Amino acid sequence: MTLSLVIWGVVIYIALSLFVAYLSRRGPSSSMSEYFLGGRKMGGVVSALSYSATTYSAFMMVGLAGLTYRGGVGALGFEIVYFAGVSLVAIFGPRFWAVGRKYGFVTPYEMLGNRYGNRGVALAAGLVSLVFLIPYSAVQLAGVGYLLSGMTDGAIPFGVGIIVATVLAIVFAYIAGIRSVMWTDSLQAMVMITAAVLVTALVVSKLGGFSAMFGTIAETRPEMLSVPGSGFFSFTTFLGLTLPWAFFSISNPQVSQRLFMPASLGAMRQMLLIFLCFGLIYTLVSVIWGFAVLVAFPGLERPDLATSVLLSSDLVPPVLGVIVMIGILAAAVSTIDSILLTLSSIFARDIYGTLSSDPADTKLLLIGKLVIPVISVLALVFAWMEFSMIAILSVAASVGLVLMVPATIGAFFWRRGTADGALASIIGGVIFVVTMYLTGNSLFGLNVGVLGLPVATVLFVGISLATKPDLSYADEFMQIAANPKAQPPLT
Repeated sequence: MTLSLVIWGVVIYIALSLFVAYLSRRGPSSSMSEYFLGGRKMGGVVSALSYSATTYSAFMMVGLAGLTYRGGVGALGFEIVYFAGVSLVAIFGPRFWAVGRKYGFVTPYEMLGNRYGNRGVALAAGLVSLVFLIPYSAVQLAGVGYLLSGMTDGAIPFGVGIIVATVLAIVFAYIAGIRSVMWTDSLQAMVMITAAVLVTALVVSKLGGFSAMFGTIAETRPEMLSVPGSGFFSFTTFLGLTLPWAFFSISNPQVSQRLFMPASLGAMRQMLLIFLCFGLIYTLVSVIWGFAVLVAFPGLERPDLATSVLLSSDLVPPVLGVIVMIGILAAAVSTIDSILLTLSSIFARDIYGTLSSDPADTKLLLIGKLVIPVISVLALVFAWMEFSMIAILSVAASVGLVLMVPATIGAFFWRRGTADGALASIIGGVIFVVTMYLTGNSLFGLNVGVLGLPVATVLFVGISLATKPDLSYADEFMQIAANPKAQPPLT
């Protein structure tokens, strides 16, 4: 594949995306709700495609394919657990939507602060999300860097790739806020899924079909088709990777914030159904992709290069390879700009707004816009360090964010939960997670991915039982959440 073909592909993608982003502008976004939530009026199809592009980032075609290449079929089990966890949206989505519309919440942590009657909960959760989501943003940047570098044999350096992704994410975030992100996401999602399916079918056929490909694996690398097997996926490793991932849809704020955005409950249902279809196809494609590279190119030193090696090989026509490359680049940028908008809204609303004596909406919007490039640069610096495998680093970020799950579940289903319990689970959980990582990440033979959520849950329940709840907040909140159909339409 020639360097010029790759460059032209990137240029065309940028031009089309900027055009779509510009068309998404509908007057000035003068409020936090308009800029970060699209005025809570997003349709089901656009919401679904954007949700898909944001969720299925560079992690999938770069990270999951690489994890399959290294660990075999366990990677499919790992991702299927996440996929099953998306069913939580059916339970929590209408509740997020109802309370968000009633109280005007912009961030999930603002919601928690209101439910527990303590802004300190929102502040603590916001700070934790900044700590753990910046590395996750760096994962997406690194995915672009590996992809462009690998497909051009280093002619486009890793550093140039992550800079390109950072600049694009900032530009899309600034053009029209979440509207430009969601409309460019929709374009990107269609490119992602169409090109990936075509290339997978082509590559498998060139390897002799599914039976021949998996027959080769069964003969030469049988451990790749068993779980836990003798390779990468021991049972504790598998559990540690999957447990935080199962709660991704309600623990990661760039995803749960989107539950505030649909125009109606019908739009939310449509979003979920389309996303599930998209996700199942993309998951199977990514895993098959990893197995195909294992057969065609055994012995790669760096699994995260599996995708770029395949796309630049003779198995894939150059033009089709560039289209897939653009789809992966688009997925990564989609996730980055979504995280940028979410973190900037969290910083403005939950951190600055809590500490400031003048939390006017217009001022908070300005603060949110100002911190977007700051967060971007931090993620860029983190990506430049080139830490371990993309899939593993993604899960490490989810380990920190899963600490918010007990307080989130308690907010909707346990009126006895208290602000002290929520704070203890978040702050105590972070101390435990960081200590585990600094001391070898093993306690009683279990890693922090297994232990983090149970520790946070015990802290939340134990401290809540030992302290007095503010039921005036709890009862009203839970009543509204339980009756989403009672919410009037927006005018």
